[in-house]
Amino acid sequence: MVSTLEELKETAKDKLPKHVGLIIDGNRRWAKNRNLEINFGHLVGYENLKKRLFDFFEAGIHYLSLYILSLENLRKRSAEELEYIYKIMIKAVDAVVNESIVKDDKVRFDIVGRLSLLPPTAKEKIQQLINFTKDHDQNFINLCIMYDGHEEIVDAVKKIINDGIKPEKIDAKLIKDYLYTRDFPALDYIIRTGMNDGARISGFLLWDSSYAEFKFRNDLWPDYNKEMVIQDLLDYTKRSRRMGK
Repeated sequence: MVSTLEELKETAKDKLPKHVGLIIDGNRRWAKNRNLEINFGHLVGYENLKKRLFDFFEAGIHYLSLYILSLENLRKRSAEELEYIYKIMIKAVDAVVNESIVKDDKVRFDIVGRLSLLPPTAKEKIQQLINFTKDHDQNFINLCIMYDGHEEIVDAVKKIINDGIKPEKIDAKLIKDYLYTRDFPALDYIIRTGMNDGARISGFLLWDSSYAEFKFRNDLWPDYNKEMVIQDLLDYTKRSRRMGK
């Protein structure tokens, strides 16, 4: 039985996903269940995220997309809660810039979504993160911020029209070239935590998830640990992906 990420990488490297999407749900409920401030749940979730990212890299996964803040969240969260989330983003950038492993592992960060909707201070910090890692070329993280899968496709269509591309030239490959994720491969595997009331992806990377495998966990994001990462990646290696065949 595989018990470490290194062992998993060695024994199943040809079967592991190339691109994993994480829908990190459950921070608010984790805090509520403990009668804690909701913002504390976001902080604990952020601290856990820092650890889990490098678990996936250690297993040999080089592309990660993280659902951080959706356009729906923007409409439904209080101004106070959003302000705290923006503060965590700023804190995260400062941590990344000073984290040697980001340089050593050549981790590149990009934003997927409407960065223009962020407050100026958070937007500037995120841009700093993009600039700081733009030449890194071994591991890649897409942060889905102010994101919605339908709006990503809408934005792509608008750009195609603005570029005057004729209808007969439009195909799936061209549309992919106009998506936020143009530089990322399609998703192989989506893991969602905090999913105890159904099974849905809430508009996450709709175009890129058409043939992805899914894993829905009841566990809330702050409780998602290294053992669960190993379990979920092992689960993926046992699946048969027919890719529509």
